[in-house]
Amino acid sequence: MARPFPAEHSETLTLIQRLLAAAGAITQAHFRCDEPPQNKSDAGFDPVTRADREAETAIREILTLERGDDAVQGEEHGLQRGTSGWTWYLDPIDGTRAYIAGLTSWTTLIGLADPSGASVYGAIAAPALGEVYLGWPGGACLITPAETRPLHVSDRDDLRQARASTTDPFLFTPAEEGAWTHLRATAQMTRYGLDAYAYARLADGGLDLVVESGLLPWDKAALIPVVRGAGGLACDWRGVPATPVGGQLLCCAGGGIQAQALIALRRSAE
Repeated sequence: MARPFPAEHSETLTLIQRLLAAAGAITQAHFRCDEPPQNKSDAGFDPVTRADREAETAIREILTLERGDDAVQGEEHGLQRGTSGWTWYLDPIDGTRAYIAGLTSWTTLIGLADPSGASVYGAIAAPALGEVYLGWPGGACLITPAETRPLHVSDRDDLRQARASTTDPFLFTPAEEGAWTHLRATAQMTRYGLDAYAYARLADGGLDLVVESGLLPWDKAALIPVVRGAGGLACDWRGVPATPVGGQLLCCAGGGIQAQALIALRRSAE
């Protein structure tokens, strides 16, 4: 089989695949086992599972051995400072609600940002589906048990023909919800509840527009390289190129959709 990514990126992307495999062995073992989650929030419901914590620990143990000078920031175990300037962002289970409900759309996210803060490498793994989406500067690929192939966004570039997604419109502020309502009314169709998996499907051409807010660095860092590597665009709601910092994110298949979406989103940009 031909190498799925360029040689200059092979060492890092191969390591990312090993990290995903270590996490996946844990998350898959606990999936649909009816283990009760804990609630991390004093107001509302913010679930965390044993699998979340153990999977992140497994990733960190490998990084300590192989990239011990890098910083690591994860959803479950906080920030470990480094000296290299590079930072790993970890979300062992993005879509924990889907996970505890036995749905298959949950993912494991791993992103790597360079000393400038730019997100350079990213992985969106959907273990229950046997899919790994990898992104790097200039490319992206999908790896499944059956095949490895390049990823590319769709050629749809008009909001009126776009397939749009957000995880949950009730997570928006009232102003953000108004912007989303405008987009939803214009787009051809809309899908909900996909969490980070929506960005993977955008990279593979199934969706054309994903809009979110309230994201944290470990939510975003993995998504940006996958979308950009597949030829898509990632920015904040003002149109500034996306980085792991900042809660609002817009990812699109093309510049036409992005320009149309920003007309609405800029009104409620942070």
